[in-house]
Amino acid sequence: MSSVLRRVAVFSLYNERGIADEYVIFLLTKLRELVERIVVVSNGNLSKHSEVAVAKVCDQLLIRKNEGFDVGGYKAGIEAIGFDELSKYDELILLNDTCYGPLFPFSEMFSEMEGRNTDFWGASAHREMTPNPFTGTGHLPRHLTANFIAIRNEMLKSRAFKRYWENLPEIKTYTDAVLLHESQFTKHFTDLGYSAEAYVDPDQYGSHYPAFINVDETIINRFPLLKRRTFFHDPTFLEHNAVDLPRALRILKETSDYDVNLIWRNVLRVSELRNLNSNAALMSVLPDKRIKDDDAAADYGKVAVCAHIYYTELLDELLALTENIPVPYDFIATTNTPEKKAEIEAALAKRPGVKKAIVRVVEQNRGRDMSSLFISFRDLFIDDRYDLVCRLHTKKSPQVQSSRGNLFKRHMLDNLLNTRGYVQNVLDMFHDNPSVGVAIPPIFHISYPTMGHSWFVNKPRAEETARLLNIDVKFDDTTPVAAYGTMFWFRPRALRKMFEHKWKWEEFNAEPDHIDGGLAHVLERLITYSAQDAGFTTQHIMCEHQVAHNYSMLEFKMQRLVGMLPLHDFPWHAHLLSEWKNAGYPLGASTMQIPMTPATQTALMSGPQTSVKHALARLNFAIKSSLKFRSPILFRILRPFYRGIRAVLKPILGVLL
Repeated sequence: MSSVLRRVAVFSLYNERGIADEYVIFLLTKLRELVERIVVVSNGNLSKHSEVAVAKVCDQLLIRKNEGFDVGGYKAGIEAIGFDELSKYDELILLNDTCYGPLFPFSEMFSEMEGRNTDFWGASAHREMTPNPFTGTGHLPRHLTANFIAIRNEMLKSRAFKRYWENLPEIKTYTDAVLLHESQFTKHFTDLGYSAEAYVDPDQYGSHYPAFINVDETIINRFPLLKRRTFFHDPTFLEHNAVDLPRALRILKETSDYDVNLIWRNVLRVSELRNLNSNAALMSVLPDKRIKDDDAAADYGKVAVCAHIYYTELLDELLALTENIPVPYDFIATTNTPEKKAEIEAALAKRPGVKKAIVRVVEQNRGRDMSSLFISFRDLFIDDRYDLVCRLHTKKSPQVQSSRGNLFKRHMLDNLLNTRGYVQNVLDMFHDNPSVGVAIPPIFHISYPTMGHSWFVNKPRAEETARLLNIDVKFDDTTPVAAYGTMFWFRPRALRKMFEHKWKWEEFNAEPDHIDGGLAHVLERLITYSAQDAGFTTQHIMCEHQVAHNYSMLEFKMQRLVGMLPLHDFPWHAHLLSEWKNAGYPLGASTMQIPMTPATQTALMSGPQTSVKHALARLNFAIKSSLKFRSPILFRILRPFYRGIRAVLKPILGVLL
């Protein structure tokens, strides 16, 4: 191949809100270094700002109806360039917005592929799968993935290439895009005698889709693209396939200068928060000593403690913990009587580390710590006077057994303010990660029925309130990521929409009716979604002894539940229980019987089988896969023998089994 190739690219873009995020602009800017001409096809209208931004980094911008998914965009771009004009280029690049990058210079991948004698190539490939996961039958052929494919001149100028696009079937669904184009394009042209290769080849990694499943290993090998879907895909798939996105992000931080804030600013807009936090493991287990070697505190900006102090007898407990904050801070507090205000002010005057004390008496004793935060302190948090705030309150929980209330309280306070070194690690985390807007202890589950149900009855009003505040993000289904107990660290600008709204005391429940469905409990669950809407992540934080207790009890509860189910893997168990739930939780001998729907068959095929026939089939597949991965040459030699043995054994096994 020539050392200087003439390349043209068609970039297919889709965003349901008409936004071309910064990661798209960055990718196109870097692509320009290797591509002579770029045509961007937007499937759907763009905002004025995005249209201007995209136009600056491409040669032609086409805005069309959102039809045909990315393949429709490719076809429109190809037709806009024209087949005669395409034949003048050495390579046509078809790529879309489903990946972040380049994590490493595109030149590394292009240089490697220039040295390969092939008619077309892809950034990554997908292995053949039987049965086809989209249909449950037949085969999904091995194919180059459609997010990045390069077609060279011989194929570009062929009549077959033109005919392929002219005869492309109508694409109406995502499944159509896969079955009618993505999985067929490679097979169609290799059947015609054209050769294809992949930069990331499944045979080198041992999985069917290494660009997704082996995301950490591909980044070690300097693969320049990172699939967006790894962040917001169903965690069940990532769990089943052992996808280690957290490791990939650690490796990315160590080996690439790619700005990960480009990822967070985009992915927060499209993710369910719990899926994102699960897939990317947005959890920090922080030690009690500072991680950084430097003894000097960083410039954390202006820090405050913001506390609602109803039970003044618990004030000393809070103040002992806030002394762990390693920099001077303001202490701003609310309470419900002038007498308590005077008591709080006297206590604060004696405490080191407190720069300024502000104590206010709430107008009405309604809504507890939530109303005091968003009404009484509204003026302090809408003008950016504070960079970072620790929200606390005096928690007694008299409505529950004292051991439960105390354990819940320690769960929050320990995970926010455990030691001076621990707090310094929290502040360092915010300082080093500008995308983090809120830091919360994880959901408290010991002795509380929160797992899987913690919307309780709050979701309808939360959705209504989110619309009122123009918070436009996806809510999690059953268990929101939330600041349960309403103690947390936050950047005020991450909660700007909640502070800007002028709440009224009458909107909050009067005492003692502090109940689910009331505004206080709704706002408790909206905090992290407000931050998400503002473009900030929520980080779970825990100290080491809390991790030990919480994880041990969580593992016990998980194994106790799973031990009552048939031996199988998590996806199968999840599907089994989903069918039971959808049937209305029937009891009796047939409780655990699953209807054999196509979805059930797919779920069963993804997990271990218990019959001898299935066991032999899985053993045969495992042996072939291992041999193919470890010794491809020997595998090719032995393949005819496998087919012959299978043909002989199939009727015998049918009789015996």
